[in-house]
Amino acid sequence: MLNYTVLLQIFFAGMITFIIVFITIPAILRVAYSKNFFDEPNRRRVNKIKTPILGGMGIFLGILFTYLFYLDLFDYHSVPFLIPALLIIFAIGIKDDIFATTPIMKFIGQMLAVLIIIGFGDLRITDFHGFFAIKPDYFLSLFVTLILMIYIINGFNLIDGIDGLAAITGIITTISFSVWFLINGEYLIPILGATIVGALLAFLYYNLFSKSQKIFMGDTGSLILGFLISVIAIKFMEMNAFANRPYLKYQMTAAPAVAMGIMIVPVIDTLRVFFRRIARGKSPFAADKTHIHHRLLSLGFSHAQTTFMIAGVNIMFVILSYFMKDFGVIFPLAINLTVGLIVFNIPSFAIRMKKKKMRAQKSENQTSFKEFLNKNNFE
Repeated sequence: MLNYTVLLQIFFAGMITFIIVFITIPAILRVAYSKNFFDEPNRRRVNKIKTPILGGMGIFLGILFTYLFYLDLFDYHSVPFLIPALLIIFAIGIKDDIFATTPIMKFIGQMLAVLIIIGFGDLRITDFHGFFAIKPDYFLSLFVTLILMIYIINGFNLIDGIDGLAAITGIITTISFSVWFLINGEYLIPILGATIVGALLAFLYYNLFSKSQKIFMGDTGSLILGFLISVIAIKFMEMNAFANRPYLKYQMTAAPAVAMGIMIVPVIDTLRVFFRRIARGKSPFAADKTHIHHRLLSLGFSHAQTTFMIAGVNIMFVILSYFMKDFGVIFPLAINLTVGLIVFNIPSFAIRMKKKKMRAQKSENQTSFKEFLNKNNFE
């Protein structure tokens, strides 16, 4: 049975963060306008006007304040070394938003933050859940956790290309993880999740709905979001390890596959884009407009329509993954990977069909015109 006192604590955590972010962003906007901190339109951007990019600062301040407040007041056991690692992610994000940072420096900063969490905090994957009967030793565990966390962090960074997408994806992902922790009597992650959701809801008002106070989360926001969700995802998989299952009310034998389904948008879109770039002889980190949100925009959908369509797909994969939670690991992983790649390639297929139809129509029009000339002796 759920503890209603805890539910109130979770609600107020989200509400406090929402209020902090909501009242902080207007002040950040004034600073951005006075210092000219804008995302300038160019051929790689989808925004048509220059827009302030420091929304991530408000998200960071709201989450950090509420997390520290709850940590002291209720004496919960924290994720070890979360705050120093989060400060590093914030530092590399804000530097990139203001001065621009080379990819290698961003990568080094991410590596340092992740190593603090998994090295000093010992938050790492110790069980592969029967995946090909592999039992990881310490170094394999550390390496796999490092790769997964950096992948998730950059996945959220890469999907932050249109209004609302990273924020709504973050909300769906965080709630999906937090619900499982809550029903299993683990309250820290739901409280942390509530701070994330509260911050993102406040940010969404300015990013998606406000006309006069529009702001982007920038790398600061997307990197912080990806980092926090990667921590929650690793915690989720580790709590479902074989040794911990007897203590859980709702167990999962397919925790890695469920985590993948919950994070399907950054996981599959990043994988698809990377393979596409490599197949064309380009660097997987070379910027282009091949993400699913770019494809949907090319088909004529608006930012809001694109965001909510992708959110709908995300929710369907969450439901599918929870349904397959006890099907082992390999089968649900294969289903999520296969179906995900098919679904996320539908917009690209639609664009090819549209171009093919346009070429056919153009050829038909040219043929008709030639026939008209010939018929009327206009050679």
